[in-house]
Formats: sequence, C-alpha cells, structure tokens
Amino acid sequence: MNIGQASAASGVSTKMLRYYESIGLLPKAARTEAGYRVYSAKDVSTLRFIRRARDLGLSIERIKLLVGLWQDRERSSADVKVVAQQHVTELDARILELTAMRDTLQELADACHGDHRPECPILRDLEGGAQAAGGRVDLPDQVGTRKHSDAGLSGH
Repeated sequence: MNIGQASAASGVSTKMLRYYESIGLLPKAARTEAGYRVYSAKDVSTLRFIRRARDLGLSIERIKLLVGLWQDRERSSADVKVVAQQHVTELDARILELTAMRDTLQELADACHGDHRPECPILRDLEGGAQAAGGRVDLPDQVGTRKHSDAGLSGH
C-alpha cells in the first residue's frame, strides 16, 4: 500500500510516518520503480503500535525500546513491564505537578473578586510581588510538597 493508505489504515499522519521512518522507528519503506514508498501489513501493524504508545504518552526512546521488545519473541515480559512501570512513575509525578498548579490557580481565582476593581491577586502573584501583601496561599514547590507564600489573598 502507498503512504496515504498506510496513513489511513494506521491513524498516523503521512508526515509522522516519514518522520518515524527517518529516525529508524519504522524500517525504511520499500520503493516502487518510480520512487514511491510501499508499506506492508507488518508496517501498518507497527504504525498502530507506535500510535497507541504515543496515545499513552510514551517517549520516542521508550517506543523504540518497546517496538524492539515487541518484535523480539525471545524477550521476557518483565522487560516490558519495567518500561511501563517507569512511565507510570513519571505520569504520577506529572499528575502531582499538574494538580498542584491547578490547586494554586484555583486558590488565586477564588481570592479574586472578579469585579470592576483593578486589584487582582492572580496578577499580583504572577508578577512576583505577592509576598509583600501579607496573606498566605499554598504554592507548588516541587512534586509532592507545597510551600507557603505571603500572597495577600485574604479578602481580595
């Protein structure tokens, strides 16, 4: 099948298909006499595998590793599990970071009257001048911890 058909069958854009080929994630496609790429059913399966891995947020490096493990019928499932667990650990850390950011922004939004007055604790916090105002808000410091900052949020 040609590149458009492989793209449609796998859900991977032609641009990404070319990219995956250029970085060695997908083997170089066979070519017709006219120079057009030709993809096999195996290539489409590999592209679907890559697409699913990308949907799960795996890095290109991890996908390369997993494609190699997938194609190696002698591999141990424990090797695959290690890769998955590492990614889960990283996702957990990102979830904590995003949750802390969301919580901080929600606290700032809750402290803002959202009326005609120009006073805005959200902007004050963003400009970094919040510490001189006197109130407290929890701000994310690092994953899993929070620090308190004088943000002057009470009553604003």
